[in-house]
Amino acid sequence: MGRDASGVQGMRMRGEDEVISINIAQDDADLLVVTENGYGKRTRVADYPRKGRGGMGVKTIQLTEAKGTLAGARVVRDGYQVMLISTGGTVIRMPVDDIKRLGRATQGVIVMRLRGDERVSSLAPVVESDDENGSSDVASEPAEASVEPVEPDEDDDVGEPDDDEE
Repeated sequence: MGRDASGVQGMRMRGEDEVISINIAQDDADLLVVTENGYGKRTRVADYPRKGRGGMGVKTIQLTEAKGTLAGARVVRDGYQVMLISTGGTVIRMPVDDIKRLGRATQGVIVMRLRGDERVSSLAPVVESDDENGSSDVASEPAEASVEPVEPDEDDDVGEPDDDEE
């Protein structure tokens, strides 16, 4: 089997290293990384040296036991918003402009305060969508929905199939 059929090695990995994210990066963007214990930072993509195929990469954050392992990474630009989601179900939405831009091998700052045994489980972009008017504004607050209970009619047989469903 030739190289064109089997692919090539993009990155060599050490021991327990794993790929957690793949993004297309441009020099004028930032790489946002967040650890499982709620620390994060932005670093200019231009601060990372280009490496060839099969290289081992470069360090992006100084990890300590207090900071935990990486939970997510994403290429972002000024004006973007992200959501951080914890294992306890906590979700926060924040502009990336609020996250400090730091050097490559620094530790980061607290971006999400966690309760008890919670960990950051995911980092997701806030995606704008078109509403019915054709504009693409991001909603500033979630819409509230109300659900009212429906009482069954006395002649309804709850749990019984209709004659036409048999």
